[in-house]
Amino acid sequence: MEFLSNWQQPLLWASGLSLLALIVTIFGVPWVVTRLPTDYFVRPERVVWRSSFDAPLLSSAIAVFKNLLGLLLVVLGLIMLVTPGQGIVTLLIGLLLMNFPGKYYLERWLVLRPGVLRGLNWLRHRQGKLPFDQP
Repeated sequence: MEFLSNWQQPLLWASGLSLLALIVTIFGVPWVVTRLPTDYFVRPERVVWRSSFDAPLLSSAIAVFKNLLGLLLVVLGLIMLVTPGQGIVTLLIGLLLMNFPGKYYLERWLVLRPGVLRGLNWLRHRQGKLPFDQP
Protein backbone atom coordinates (compact mmCIF):
# COMPACT_ATOMS: atom_id res chain seq x y z
CA MET A 1 0.00 0.00 0.00
CA GLU A 2 2.91 2.34 0.56
CA PHE A 3 3.74 2.05 -3.14
CA LEU A 4 0.31 3.43 -4.07
CA SER A 5 0.51 6.29 -1.62
CA ASN A 6 3.86 7.37 -3.11
CA TRP A 7 2.52 7.27 -6.67
CA GLN A 8 -1.01 8.53 -6.07
CA GLN A 9 -0.35 12.14 -7.12
CA PRO A 10 1.59 11.33 -10.34
CA LEU A 11 -1.03 8.75 -11.31
CA LEU A 12 -3.83 11.29 -10.78
CA TRP A 13 -1.97 13.80 -12.96
CA ALA A 14 -1.35 11.20 -15.66
CA SER A 15 -5.01 10.15 -15.60
CA GLY A 16 -6.14 13.77 -15.83
CA LEU A 17 -3.81 14.45 -18.75
CA SER A 18 -5.00 11.27 -20.42
CA LEU A 19 -8.63 12.37 -20.12
CA LEU A 20 -7.72 15.81 -21.45
CA ALA A 21 -5.91 14.22 -24.42
CA LEU A 22 -8.98 12.09 -25.13
CA ILE A 23 -11.26 15.14 -25.14
CA VAL A 24 -8.87 17.16 -27.33
CA THR A 25 -8.62 14.19 -29.70
CA ILE A 26 -12.39 13.80 -29.98
CA PHE A 27 -12.91 17.45 -30.88
CA GLY A 28 -9.54 18.46 -32.33
CA VAL A 29 -8.96 15.76 -34.93
CA PRO A 30 -12.25 16.33 -36.82
CA TRP A 31 -11.72 20.09 -36.64
CA VAL A 32 -8.25 19.85 -38.19
CA VAL A 33 -9.17 17.19 -40.78
CA THR A 34 -12.10 19.21 -42.12
CA ARG A 35 -9.99 22.34 -42.52
CA LEU A 36 -7.24 20.74 -44.62
CA PRO A 37 -7.50 21.26 -48.41
CA THR A 38 -8.57 18.27 -50.50
CA ASP A 39 -5.15 18.13 -52.23
CA TYR A 40 -3.20 18.15 -48.94
CA PHE A 41 -1.64 14.71 -49.44
CA VAL A 42 -0.95 14.98 -53.18
CA ARG A 43 0.79 18.36 -53.42
CA PRO A 44 4.34 18.06 -54.76
CA GLU A 45 5.53 20.70 -52.26
CA ARG A 46 4.16 22.06 -49.03
CA VAL A 47 3.05 25.66 -48.79
CA VAL A 48 4.83 27.27 -45.86
CA TRP A 49 2.22 29.17 -43.86
CA ARG A 50 4.85 31.39 -42.25
CA SER A 51 5.62 33.05 -45.58
CA SER A 52 2.10 34.51 -45.67
CA PHE A 53 2.65 36.52 -42.46
CA ASP A 54 3.79 40.13 -42.68
CA ALA A 55 5.33 39.98 -39.19
CA PRO A 56 8.32 37.61 -39.20
CA LEU A 57 8.72 37.82 -35.41
CA LEU A 58 5.11 36.73 -34.87
CA SER A 59 5.41 33.87 -37.34
CA SER A 60 8.62 32.70 -35.67
CA ALA A 61 6.97 32.84 -32.24
CA ILE A 62 4.01 30.80 -33.53
CA ALA A 63 6.40 28.25 -35.09
CA VAL A 64 8.31 27.87 -31.80
CA PHE A 65 5.06 27.50 -29.86
CA LYS A 66 3.74 24.91 -32.33
CA ASN A 67 6.93 22.86 -32.12
CA LEU A 68 7.03 23.04 -28.32
CA LEU A 69 3.39 21.96 -28.14
CA GLY A 70 4.19 19.08 -30.50
CA LEU A 71 7.16 18.07 -28.35
CA LEU A 72 4.98 18.17 -25.22
CA LEU A 73 2.39 15.96 -26.90
CA VAL A 74 5.09 13.50 -28.00
CA VAL A 75 6.37 13.25 -24.41
CA LEU A 76 2.82 12.87 -23.05
CA GLY A 77 2.08 10.26 -25.72
CA LEU A 78 5.13 8.26 -24.70
CA ILE A 79 4.03 8.44 -21.05
CA MET A 80 0.50 7.38 -21.99
CA LEU A 81 1.84 4.32 -23.80
CA VAL A 82 2.48 2.81 -20.35
CA THR A 83 -0.38 4.49 -18.49
CA PRO A 84 -4.09 4.59 -19.35
CA GLY A 85 -4.84 6.95 -22.20
CA GLN A 86 -4.65 7.73 -25.89
CA GLY A 87 -0.88 7.32 -26.13
CA ILE A 88 -0.53 6.50 -29.83
CA VAL A 89 -2.99 9.17 -30.96
CA THR A 90 -1.36 11.82 -28.76
CA LEU A 91 2.07 10.79 -30.00
CA LEU A 92 1.00 11.05 -33.65
CA ILE A 93 -0.66 14.43 -33.16
CA GLY A 94 2.52 15.70 -31.53
CA LEU A 95 4.64 14.43 -34.42
CA LEU A 96 2.34 16.02 -36.98
CA LEU A 97 2.48 19.39 -35.18
CA MET A 98 6.26 19.50 -35.18
CA ASN A 99 8.46 20.52 -38.12
CA PHE A 100 11.19 18.04 -39.00
CA PRO A 101 12.78 16.65 -42.15
CA GLY A 102 10.68 13.89 -43.68
CA LYS A 103 7.42 14.96 -42.04
CA TYR A 104 5.61 15.13 -45.40
CA TYR A 105 6.65 11.58 -46.26
CA LEU A 106 5.59 10.36 -42.81
CA GLU A 107 2.13 11.92 -43.28
CA ARG A 108 1.73 10.32 -46.71
CA TRP A 109 2.91 6.96 -45.37
CA LEU A 110 0.34 7.15 -42.55
CA VAL A 111 -2.47 8.08 -44.93
CA LEU A 112 -1.62 5.16 -47.21
CA ARG A 113 -2.16 2.66 -44.35
CA PRO A 114 -5.33 0.59 -44.90
CA GLY A 115 -8.43 2.41 -43.67
CA VAL A 116 -6.76 5.68 -42.65
CA LEU A 117 -7.75 7.69 -45.73
CA ARG A 118 -11.22 6.14 -45.59
CA GLY A 119 -11.56 7.25 -41.96
CA LEU A 120 -10.35 10.77 -42.71
CA ASN A 121 -12.76 11.06 -45.63
CA TRP A 122 -15.60 9.79 -43.40
CA LEU A 123 -14.87 12.65 -40.97
CA ARG A 124 -14.90 15.11 -43.88
CA HIS A 125 -18.16 13.68 -45.25
CA ARG A 126 -19.86 14.17 -41.86
CA GLN A 127 -18.99 17.87 -42.04
CA GLY A 128 -20.10 18.23 -45.69
CA LYS A 129 -16.55 18.56 -47.07
CA LEU A 130 -15.17 16.96 -50.23
CA PRO A 131 -12.94 13.89 -49.70
CA PHE A 132 -9.13 14.05 -49.88
CA ASP A 133 -7.55 13.30 -53.24
CA GLN A 134 -6.03 9.81 -53.35
CA PRO A 135 -2.21 10.01 -52.96
